[in-house]
Amino acid sequence: MTEARGLAALKERPDAAMQAALAALPPLFSTDSHVMEPRAVWENMPSPQRETLHQWLSEIGFRADKLPAGASDPHARLLDQQRDGIQAEILFPNDGMSVFGLPDPGAQHAAFQAYNDWLAAFCKTAPQNFFGVTCVSVYDIEAAVKEMYRGLDMGLIGAMVWQVPDPALPFTSRHYDPLWAAAAEAGAPVHMHILTGHSYALKQKQSRGADKIRGAVNKKQNDTVNALFDLIFSGVFDRHPKLRVVLAESECGWLPFVLQQWDYYFERFRAKEDLGITRLPSEIFNEHVYCTWLEDYSGTRQFTWWGQDNLMWSNDYPHFNMTFPYSRENVVHHIGNLPKDVQLKLIRDNAIRLYGLASRLQEK
Repeated sequence: MTEARGLAALKERPDAAMQAALAALPPLFSTDSHVMEPRAVWENMPSPQRETLHQWLSEIGFRADKLPAGASDPHARLLDQQRDGIQAEILFPNDGMSVFGLPDPGAQHAAFQAYNDWLAAFCKTAPQNFFGVTCVSVYDIEAAVKEMYRGLDMGLIGAMVWQVPDPALPFTSRHYDPLWAAAAEAGAPVHMHILTGHSYALKQKQSRGADKIRGAVNKKQNDTVNALFDLIFSGVFDRHPKLRVVLAESECGWLPFVLQQWDYYFERFRAKEDLGITRLPSEIFNEHVYCTWLEDYSGTRQFTWWGQDNLMWSNDYPHFNMTFPYSRENVVHHIGNLPKDVQLKLIRDNAIRLYGLASRLQEK
């Protein structure tokens, strides 16, 4: 039986063991969920930035027509959370994902300000259940810092930046240091989500046949690997030891192999080359980087020996590959073999610790 068929069988005919495992699970905490911004969000932007954004979204927007009502309606979303056994979600944008590739700095900044205002209002409907991530435009890094703090003041968490930078602003540049420093000081994790920035996503709609798979797997994964490599090997975490970064929707099976290879070549070349860092890449990762997982049966097999403190479950609601309404079955299928304390880390405790949300989750 394939992995996919095995999960399907558990959904259709849960046996007594599955039912007991489902009943034993605590409420889940999703670290990668999305909202669908109403088109009216962008009407709050000044002109001509508004027209620039509308043109951009008409060309490459991510908008989908058939999404559950909870994508935009916080009250409907609460019902879906209750149905699915979800306590809380970290919320990312939908159309706003493509805005990270917008080459107009002024329009991008204005769009994120409008989005953040709407997201803060959405989250205030149920502040114990919804935790929105502040989107920031990093062309103007001082403006990015101000927008991050504005988001925090509105009750949002962290900061979201592009995963694939404008070629003129690579992550190896010191351009970002004011934001890294501010995020570290504020205890605000920095998020990098797949499909954001100057990446293959801008051209994926025009791809055909096997090239769609090349983009969806090879190119997309390579974007994540390169972003992580640049952050580690450019010494970002040595300069900002309190900084934490989240790689969202990148899955996890690739990580132990890549980190192992980086460690190997770091040890091999460190005596003769200036590699920008003085400790193993895997050590830096373990201290500073978190990743989300959704449907990665190969990757979750490795949780018996790796990733227990850095990986976090997600449901990707409301997208087509979301685990709703079988999120609890999905969790048991992927990590039901693990000790209970490890399961708790992966489905809630790591997230609560990273975001410092223990007290907020208990507020009435």
